[in-house]
Amino acid sequence: MTDVDVENNPAESRYEAWVDGRLAGFAEYTITGEAMVFTHTEVSDEFEGRGVGGGLARGALDDVRAGGRYGVVPRCPFIKGWIEKHPDYESLVLKHS
Repeated sequence: MTDVDVENNPAESRYEAWVDGRLAGFAEYTITGEAMVFTHTEVSDEFEGRGVGGGLARGALDDVRAGGRYGVVPRCPFIKGWIEKHPDYESLVLKHS
């Protein structure tokens, strides 16, 4: 597993995964009211299979949780699947009736 630094880049509306000073991937989002809607996640081919996507998901969701401002709407299949595999993050997901 690779050490991944995750940073929020609000100007680009995305969380970025950095490995050894290089951009390895990102998770795009939009903010609607009290929801942070994750729309797309991408990891560069050269970083595939090294845990970058999981590190990115964990870092982004930990940041959302720590901020306490937003709930999450995981429209991105990767983020949605990651949350399903890590049920301790399900409390962040906004439930719509």
